[in-house]
Formats: sequence, C-alpha cells, structure tokens
Amino acid sequence: MENNRNYFIAIALSVLILVAWQFFYVNPRIEKDRIAAEQAQQTQQAQSQGGTQQAAPGQAPGGAIPGAGESRDQAIAKSVRVAIDTPALSGSINLTGARFDDLKLKDYHETVDSKSPVITLFSPAETPDGYFTEIGYIGNDATGSVPGPQTVWTLSGGDKLTPATPVTLTYTNDKGIAFVRTISVDEHYMFQVVDSIKNEGAAPVSLSSYGRVTRFNKPTTPSIYVLHEGFVGVANERLKEVGYSDVEDSQPIEPGKSTGGWLGITDKYWAAAIVPPQQTPFDTRFSHFTDGRARYQSDYKGDAITVAPGQSAEVKNLVFAGAKEVQAIDNYAAAYAIPMFDRLIDWGWFWFITQPMFKMMDFFFRLFGNFGIAILVTTIVVKLLFFPLANKQYASMANMKKVQPKMEELKKKFGDDRMGLQQAMMQLYKDEKINPLAGCWPILIQIPVFFALYKVIYITIEMRHAPFFGWIQDLSAPDPTTIFNLFGLLPFDVPVFLHLGVWPLIMGVTMFLQMRMNPTPPDPTQAMLFTWMPVVFTFMLASFPAGLVIYWAWNNTLSILQQGIIMKRQGVKIELFDNLKSLFAKKPKPAE
Repeated sequence: MENNRNYFIAIALSVLILVAWQFFYVNPRIEKDRIAAEQAQQTQQAQSQGGTQQAAPGQAPGGAIPGAGESRDQAIAKSVRVAIDTPALSGSINLTGARFDDLKLKDYHETVDSKSPVITLFSPAETPDGYFTEIGYIGNDATGSVPGPQTVWTLSGGDKLTPATPVTLTYTNDKGIAFVRTISVDEHYMFQVVDSIKNEGAAPVSLSSYGRVTRFNKPTTPSIYVLHEGFVGVANERLKEVGYSDVEDSQPIEPGKSTGGWLGITDKYWAAAIVPPQQTPFDTRFSHFTDGRARYQSDYKGDAITVAPGQSAEVKNLVFAGAKEVQAIDNYAAAYAIPMFDRLIDWGWFWFITQPMFKMMDFFFRLFGNFGIAILVTTIVVKLLFFPLANKQYASMANMKKVQPKMEELKKKFGDDRMGLQQAMMQLYKDEKINPLAGCWPILIQIPVFFALYKVIYITIEMRHAPFFGWIQDLSAPDPTTIFNLFGLLPFDVPVFLHLGVWPLIMGVTMFLQMRMNPTPPDPTQAMLFTWMPVVFTFMLASFPAGLVIYWAWNNTLSILQQGIIMKRQGVKIELFDNLKSLFAKKPKPAE
C-alpha cells in the first residue's frame, strides 16, 4: 500500500496545480476581466479628443492618439486606402502612415458557427479596439520630414495588394529625399515592406528606421500561467516575454540592442510581429503610454544609416499579422532565417516535448481528419513509449501486494520500533528483489508529458473549434453539456460553475475504476482520498478543454487494461470486482 499511496500522490500533484489554478483562479478572472474590458471601452468612448506624442530623442514615435468615438466603418471610410485581398486576409492599408490598421482573418470565425463574423485583427486607431502596425523613420534637421505617423503616401503602382500583385507607395520630402515603398504579401500572413531611400540632395543624410505594433486594449480572456499574452520578442538570441501589467506601472522594458531578432504583441491564437532589418543593430522597447488614450506598444529603433548624395539605401522589414498556425510559423522561421520565430507560439518550458507532441498529433490529424481521434492515437503511442516503465511500475505494485502479508507480520513483530521495522522492510525488499520506488518514477517521468499535452490542446490554434464527434464541436473548450439540466433536456441554462458534462463524468468513472483496481488503503485518510479523489477531479476537470478530458478518460481506460494484464501475468489478484462488490454490498449492523 506504500507504493499505491505514492502512486496516488504523484497523480494528485501532477494535476492539482492545473486544476486548482483553473478552478479557483481562471474562472473568477473571466468575470473580472470582462468587467474591466467593458470599463476600459466606456472610458475610450468617452474621450473625444487626443493629441500627438512626438518621439523623444533616440526613441520610436508613440504615435497619434485620436479619440475612440468612431465606428470601424467610419474610421476606414474617411481615409484613403489600398485594399488587401489574399486567400487568408482581407482589409486595407491606410495611406496615412502606410499603416496596417484594417485586417480580418478569412479562415477564422468568432464562434464555432461558420456564419458568425470572421476574426478582426487590426482596426484603426480611432476605434475603441484600435490595433495597428506601422513602419517609419526618425530624422533630424538635415533630413527634413521623413515618413512617420502623419505622412500621406502616394499610391503609384498597383491598386490592390494580393500575393500576385504588390503595391508601390512613394513620398518625397522638401530636402530631396525620395522614399519608394514596395509592399508584398504571401498567401498566409507575412508582409514584406521594402523601402528604397534615394538622397537627391547635396549633402549626406542619416536617419533611423522604426517599427511599432500598437494596441489600445487588452484581451478579454483571462491571463493564466500556462499561456503568455502580451509583449514578445527575441533580442540577442534570447526570448523575452513581458505581460501587460509588467509595463502598466513602470518604465518601458528594453531588452537591449540586438542584431537579428523580432518583436510584437501576441494573443492566445493571433499575433502581430515585426522583423526589423537583420543586419542592422536595433533597440527594442515594450511600453505603456498613458497620455491621452492609454495604449500598449512594442517598437524598435534601428541604428542610423547614412545615405550619400546621389546614392540609395534599402531597408527591408517583415510584418507578420495573423493566426499562429504552427506550420506557417515554422516555415517563416526557416525561409527568412528568423531566430526563434517558432517561439511566437508559447510552447512553454517543456517546448522540447510540446512541439514533438503537437507534430505527432498533427500527423495523425492529417491521417484521420479528426483531432479527437488524433488525441486518442497519440495517447496510445505515448503509452507504448512508456510501456517498459509502466510494466516496471505495475510489476512493482504486484510484487508489493505479494509481500503484503509479510509486511503486516513485520509490523506486528516490531510494534513501535520504527528503526527496526524500517531495516526489516528494506531486507524484505532486498530478498524479494523489490524496488519500492519503481512505481513512482514512471509517474514522475510522465508528468511533463501531461503538461505538454495540456499545453498543446490549450494554446494551438489547430485545436480551436476542432470537432470530435456528437456534441463536442470544439476540443479546446469545455464539454458544453451538464447533468444538472439532464444534458439539455430541461429548458434552462445552468451556471458555469455547475457545468458537469458527459466526458467529465466518463473521465470520473474511469478514474474511479482505475483506483478500485487496488485494495482500499487501511489508513482512514488514505481511504478518504481513495474514495473522493475521482469525485473532486470530475468537478474540477469539467472546466478543462474537452480534448484534455477525453485524453484523461482514454488514458485511464488503457491503464486499467494494462494494469489488469500485468497483474494477471504476475499472478496477483485483481481487486476491482471485490472492491465494487464491497462498495455496494449491504453493510452489517454494528453489534449492540
């Protein structure tokens, strides 16, 4: 029973952090964040005036701060634009600032219903949900005005940005410096912004490029430890993740000067990132501005480049704006040699496990066409990989049961002599060739695998709105059914905290059966844990993604079969049926 106790404690510890955090922290935060978002939106709508923040020396511009009293359609209609139309994106580029501030994702909808609105990523700064990306320059007296937030570019080539048709914008200032910007886009989410700068003046000029991703609100989804949302980037070959709250009450966070890297803002499933010129050193900054409308900004400022009279220079930026699809992100990292760009997806500390696990699941998805089936098959593969360890675990448990009578005799013999009992038990383990820790190590080794699987299901966009069968139409969301309205038969809605769906119940039953494969512990505390753990986990896991609950139920089922086979081979009695009989048998009345 010592080994059983270690087994159950290991299970509890592996899951307790996740379930406790989600049940006691995440769910209350959902309501709190929703109220905060509504208050922020009301504040933005109440502001009707704003100013312009000029760049401090050596910094990228903070940018325009217009009021937020306009609708999205009004803000788009009042400015001159060039349309964007690709297989994955629709929207437009604002010729004022050459700003990407109107972008929708064609392949993704707000809900599971395919008729629901598509996801809006970027919106003009004049709207409550303002969010945009902009590339410009910082000049000086010698350069005159250079392209920035208020620069009105001229469309001189192409009338619509598509993968086959780039567009060309031009701007020439009063000092004779001509800027020709060519913008192209692929079939997914990567824009290339190539600027040709020609100095037609009589003296050399120096100027610095900048890029910024600016947004005026935060996601309404709760922030939890398993997922990073906020500022993200790579500088000096190191990943930097900064939360919104980290900059709200402090000075801007500056990762430092770097040659090579990227920066941006990431949500759970979407992101906007800029890849500056990789051969020119640049400074990165994550900021929260409070003048006028509060806003968050991830920006860079490149070292100055000098353009001699009659000469030209080229500056190339990449702008990623779209869904964090694993294959697309990996392809961009390889094609453009962007350092650690795959970490735009928050794979977590166990990325070396999480990434391969996703790729395995994605392989099975492409094979079977269903991510739910992919989860089931992946579970089998993981079981096979850990089969030798599991065999040792269950064999150790079986051997411990064999020597249980001898252990009871030793306890009676030594009584309160704990030291003598310990030495006798160690000698017994040695004689019987039993390793009492053999049952614990396989569980401990599998804990990172469980966390990795949870991470894959929770953060990857491929799981978003991925159906299984029947009522499970989104593996990344909790089971929508609940026993408290008879799974939808009764015509009333049940509060979220009372949702207890079919799959959590199946998971609870399989966990109950797995624990009943072993004798009930004699210790009252352990016996209570033995009895109530499946019930507690059933309620807690009810709020977890359905994909994870399905995995847990299937894993329990496979473990029951595996343990039964091994115990039978070891000649050890399977306690399941006796435990079930004793559980439901009529208890004898106590003697009077």
